[in-house]
Amino acid sequence: MGILRNVFAAELTGQGPNLKANPKFLLGFAVLAVCLAALPAHPQGQKWTPDGVLTYMDHAAQDFRSLTGDIERIKYTDVVKDTSTESGQVWVRKDEKIRIQFTKPDPRTVLRTGDNLYIFNPKINRVEEYDLKDNREMVDQYLDLGFNTRGEHLKKNFLIAVNGEQELDGRKTVVIELTPKSTKMREQITKIQMWVDTGSWMALQQKFFEANSGDYFIIHYTKVMKNLKIEDSRFKPNWPKNATKVKPRG
Repeated sequence: MGILRNVFAAELTGQGPNLKANPKFLLGFAVLAVCLAALPAHPQGQKWTPDGVLTYMDHAAQDFRSLTGDIERIKYTDVVKDTSTESGQVWVRKDEKIRIQFTKPDPRTVLRTGDNLYIFNPKINRVEEYDLKDNREMVDQYLDLGFNTRGEHLKKNFLIAVNGEQELDGRKTVVIELTPKSTKMREQITKIQMWVDTGSWMALQQKFFEANSGDYFIIHYTKVMKNLKIEDSRFKPNWPKNATKVKPRG
C-alpha cells in the first residue's frame, strides 16, 4: 500500500490509515471526470450503449486544457450510519498540476505538481510531502479517467455498463457503471458510478463503493468552468515558511 494509503485516507474519505480503500486511487478520486469538452446534446430517444458513450467521451477529451469548479465530498460509513460532508474548490491543469482547497468544515490544501503531492493542515501548521514516482502509472491512469478520458483506457481497466438516464442538478445525465477488471482493485473498490451531463458532457458526480462494507463516498462537482487560464501561482505552495514538514512512510 505504501505512503499513499495515508494520503487517500486523510484527504478523500475522512478515515484513518486503516481504511481499506486503495490509496492508488487518490488523485483520480479528487478529479475524476470533472471536465469534458462540450458537444451537442444527443438526439432525443437515443438508446445509450457503452461504445456510444465512450465515443462521446473520446471527442470530449480532445481539447481539455484546464478546469475550475466547486467540489463536495460526501462520505457514508455504514457501520455507524454516519454521513459527513466537506466542500471547497478545485483547479486542474493538463500539465499535471492540481489544487484542491477544502474550506468547510475544516480548511485543508491538497496540491499536486508532477510527481510531488503536498497536504497542508493549517490547524496544526503541518505539511505532508509525498513522492508519487513509484505510483505514477496508477495516478495518471485515474487522472485520465477524470478529465482526459480515452475509451481504450476505460475498456482496458473496467467492465462498462450504462444504467440509463437520470436528472441531476436540473440536467439530464447518463449514468455509467465501471467495474474494475483487476481482482486486486475490486478488493478495494467494487464499482464506480459516474453521472455525465448529456448536454455539455461534463461529469457532475461520481460514487465509489468500497469492498466488504456498505460504505461509499460521492464526489460532486458544480460551477465547473473549462479551459480558463489558471496562473502558475495557483499551484505554488503558499503555506507559512515555519510550517512543520513531514514525509510519511509506510
